[in-house]
Amino acid sequence: MKNLTTSLVIASLSIVSYSATSAEENMQVRLATTTSTYHSGLLDYLLPEFEKDTGYKVNVIAAGTGKSLKMGQNGDVDLVMTHAPKAEATFVDKGYGVLPRKLMYNDFVIVGPSDDPAKVGQEKSVAQVFKNIANANATFVSRGDDSGTHKKEKGLWAQTEIEPNFGGYRSVGQGMGPTLNMASEMQGYTMTDRGTWLAYHNKLSLTVLFQGDKSLFNPYQVILVNPERYPGINYQGAKVFSDWLVNSRGQQLINDFKLNGKQLFVANANEK
Repeated sequence: MKNLTTSLVIASLSIVSYSATSAEENMQVRLATTTSTYHSGLLDYLLPEFEKDTGYKVNVIAAGTGKSLKMGQNGDVDLVMTHAPKAEATFVDKGYGVLPRKLMYNDFVIVGPSDDPAKVGQEKSVAQVFKNIANANATFVSRGDDSGTHKKEKGLWAQTEIEPNFGGYRSVGQGMGPTLNMASEMQGYTMTDRGTWLAYHNKLSLTVLFQGDKSLFNPYQVILVNPERYPGINYQGAKVFSDWLVNSRGQQLINDFKLNGKQLFVANANEK
């Protein structure tokens, strides 16, 4: 009888422990995102406010858009925050993601050494900027990591009909912050999202040489991983986070986020 009582007590404690662990896991949300939202400091700014408002804890994996979408495709995260519209559309069309929502935007800029050896600062289009860099065999540091920025860069090279295999082209397989550091050290050119640039530029020997082309528009979305494909994900927690981001609280915080007085992202969830 004593052994039976002991067994029942142990079983009861195990159930309580499992329930507590399960409840704790339900308050954990796994987010895969582009490195720009991390390196710019935006998530460090937003997440404490979200956690304070809702009680959820967000675990961030900053891996670039390509890898983030792959993690969503494998059911390894609960939602993604990315910036590659074509890849995101494929992700949703194939049934990996649901409830895609516009979140915010900024733009890409071309940065390089102040003496601008490829003379890109005087050009009128980003396609001509890329042509100048290739024709001058200037150093261009590419992220080379299948991120949203890398996808955008490859699309721009395709527009020029130039293969980026000239002598000065360097594909480094790194996030935006390390890529900027390398470009600075090598006194080369690179393309960067404006948010990461504003977070890093004081530490770099680079300057913005080209901006404003409509091709450099950089929109971000938040997409939930499909719970029908992966029933074990925390869909409820992910939706709470997505709702918070696109509603007035999250959108105002995104607009309020500034570095050195400069706004890094423009919230646009409510734009048609």
